[in-house]
Amino acid sequence: MSAPSRRGLLLGAGVAALPLAARAAGFNDAPPNARDQRPAFAGQTRAPVIRDSVTPRTQVVAGGLENPWGLAELPGGGWLVTERPGRIRRIGRDGRLSPPIAGLPAVDFQGQGGLLDVAVRQSFAEDRRVWWSYAEPRGQGLNGTSVATGTLSADFTRLEDVRVIFRQQPGWRSTLHFGSRLVFDRQGMLFVTTGERSLPEPRQLSQDVSTHLGKVLRITPEGGAAPGNPAIPGGQPEIWSYGHRNLQSAAMGPDGALWTIEHGPRGGDELNRPQPGRNYGWPVISYGLEYSGRAIGQGRTAAEGMEQPLYYWDPVIAPSGLAFYDGPLFPSWRGSLLVGGLSAMCLVRLTLDGQRVTGEARYLEGQARIRDVRVARDGAVMLLTDSAEGELLRLTPG
Repeated sequence: MSAPSRRGLLLGAGVAALPLAARAAGFNDAPPNARDQRPAFAGQTRAPVIRDSVTPRTQVVAGGLENPWGLAELPGGGWLVTERPGRIRRIGRDGRLSPPIAGLPAVDFQGQGGLLDVAVRQSFAEDRRVWWSYAEPRGQGLNGTSVATGTLSADFTRLEDVRVIFRQQPGWRSTLHFGSRLVFDRQGMLFVTTGERSLPEPRQLSQDVSTHLGKVLRITPEGGAAPGNPAIPGGQPEIWSYGHRNLQSAAMGPDGALWTIEHGPRGGDELNRPQPGRNYGWPVISYGLEYSGRAIGQGRTAAEGMEQPLYYWDPVIAPSGLAFYDGPLFPSWRGSLLVGGLSAMCLVRLTLDGQRVTGEARYLEGQARIRDVRVARDGAVMLLTDSAEGELLRLTPG
């Protein structure tokens, strides 16, 4: 077990109380990286700190996971979990970790690449279908985000009839910014989020609708553009929205809409509710700076025809994983957004009034890099920690 995930979490039988969010209110006092930038409207950043009386407790469900990335609850119980080196495993209801499931295509495990998200539908008990995203090697040093699907054998040991249903184009020589989350909507269509590959040349393609870089895409479960996608002149038919940086957080909201959070550079992590055909600005506008400290482009935070984020962070939390809480165990959390923080090493909770963020709380600060967040059917909050010895954690009321 890694030191960050062990410290303060494990006492006795593996359960320990975590600090109150109210004790960790200093996050709003940290100076911004982009000191001269101003929000476009009140409450767009640094929402009031939630004085939460809830003290969650955490339990290690499974350990020994190598850089886990994505998590999907199985309708019959247990979980599927991905590991970036190229493995999917099953975690049983008893926490037992299976051997790697066979049958996956090759992944490009370099930098931020590898095996990424995983998703199933409620029909899994009948069709046993699984979808996953990954960094696919394309030859000659090129790679890109792809999505595949297959049928999981009844004994959970092998994926069969595997086929690739989406390939991000163009491929690029980069080990950075692959995205990618998989989210089914209420019509049964599959949202796929992608990154813009980070480097100066491909990042410009976020604005190029003839490519899949830096986009939210919507496809059918079998592949191909989903019906109802926006008609964007000159655009790829899979595109739902564009002008994004690196989307590693996505979830369907109770309003039936997709919500996303994307990584900013130094400052500028963004919460959005992507609308069809809209442009979300990267890299023309951003609430952040280059890692060198220079302005991004012309240093603009707003431009005509480009959408403003509903909320942004500066300094960043490095968001990965997103879930709306709707369970019975934390009644005061219902309707909240739960976000994993990698650099912030915490679980972030946002309260909402419609599409406006009204408050922010943080839990487990300094404990672990949180890669994915899910809400189990019983209302427990499930977290994946990002580490060479990662864990699946279960949060319940203290």
